[in-house]
Amino acid sequence: MASVDQAAAPQSSVFQLFTPSLLPATLMLGGGVTLYAVESYITATVAPSIVRDIGGLALLAWVTTLFVAAAVLGSIFVAMRPRGMGLRGAYVCGALIFATGSLLCAAAPVMEAVLAGRAIQGFGAGILAALAYAFVRFAYPEPLWSKASTLYAAIWGVATLLGPSAGGLFSQGSAWRYAFIIIVPLSLLMAALAPWLLPKATDDRVHGRTPILQICLLLAAVLLVSIAGTVEHTGTKAALIGLSVISISLMLVMERRGGNRLLPTGSVTLAKPVARVYLTMFVLLFILVSDIYIPYFLQVLHGVTPLISGYLTALVALGWTIAAFFSGSLTGRRASNAIVAGCIVEALATVSLAIFLAQNNQMASLAILGPAAVAMLMMGFGVGLGWAHLVTKVLRLVNSAEQDKASAAISTVQSLGGAFGAAVAGVIANGTGLVTPGGIAGSISAAQWLYTAMALPGIVTIAAALTLREGRN
Repeated sequence: MASVDQAAAPQSSVFQLFTPSLLPATLMLGGGVTLYAVESYITATVAPSIVRDIGGLALLAWVTTLFVAAAVLGSIFVAMRPRGMGLRGAYVCGALIFATGSLLCAAAPVMEAVLAGRAIQGFGAGILAALAYAFVRFAYPEPLWSKASTLYAAIWGVATLLGPSAGGLFSQGSAWRYAFIIIVPLSLLMAALAPWLLPKATDDRVHGRTPILQICLLLAAVLLVSIAGTVEHTGTKAALIGLSVISISLMLVMERRGGNRLLPTGSVTLAKPVARVYLTMFVLLFILVSDIYIPYFLQVLHGVTPLISGYLTALVALGWTIAAFFSGSLTGRRASNAIVAGCIVEALATVSLAIFLAQNNQMASLAILGPAAVAMLMMGFGVGLGWAHLVTKVLRLVNSAEQDKASAAISTVQSLGGAFGAAVAGVIANGTGLVTPGGIAGSISAAQWLYTAMALPGIVTIAAALTLREGRN
């Protein structure tokens, strides 16, 4: 563990992570998260430019789908890496793989090469994201674990705000290639510095075989639900989601019955607190990603410009970041109460969107748009209130031999929650008027149904969070 004045740590802020003794590890771990976050948003912004330059419109959806699936596989690699490869070695490997994928994307003559690069890039990004959590117990004393999670949330919030703007700088002609090129030297530098700046980490994993079948079922589920998020036909979308649920269910059954597990012990048994922590994480993200339709509803129903709708939607990420800093110093029962409060806030904010966003407000009246904007901010605020404390609970509930599995599962749950939430939101919106009849009437109906329905799983998070309060585990 890092040597820090542990008596003072609980009262410290996230800036304690930047003290001289902790700064090297913070820069490396935060840098890995930054690569993942910023590149995700920049690529989403320049994707249309890639199509205009080299073609491949039919394959456009796979630019994100393959990246997400490969990132899940990368996070699993951290827990299942070869015996003898330490966490520092895994970091070097992840950074080099990320650089290789970025270079391939930059040099791609056709869309198929871009997809190959994105898959490689995603694998490396998944490794770096999982390592940010896996290293926490070695880089920081326990009172600072939630601060590290707060920092990662802040990085994602900043990336959400700045990523699209940065991507816009590379959107002309073939300039999109520079969006990938500029990341290569940084990735190589991080790979070179990792053995020197990251703390030594003991490999205390138990010996066991790699659960190949569970990994295949999990990847199949991620691919199916990610594809579902890209198709327009509601029936096809629902069928793909159904197949994905079946695949996940089979994986969970195998986890419960088998001795060779992909997830930490107790992760698939709701009687165990770690399972309820992961469930809460999943549902919080499941609800949150319904914000993908906010820009459309703002433009169609409230008459705002695409630029303004983008900035308003960024309030969700801003809310997460503000709340993360606000609650980062809470400990004990107050931290557990923050999780409960966050679940309640997110659910209420989502219901508020069904009321205020689903309005024909072509004149952009602030009496209606204002409360909708507050609801967007509070939607992210709710997640940010409890997320860092959920991460800390995972790390505390799992024994040292399964910490790498637990860290990898955090990234996996994030990806699954986002993918399932986006796909289900598409089914609800498309099936309740977004496409037919469309227009203002269809958008009002879709917004009402979408945010009412997406608020309902919030009951699950509240119930689960209540059982996670101190003394009730």
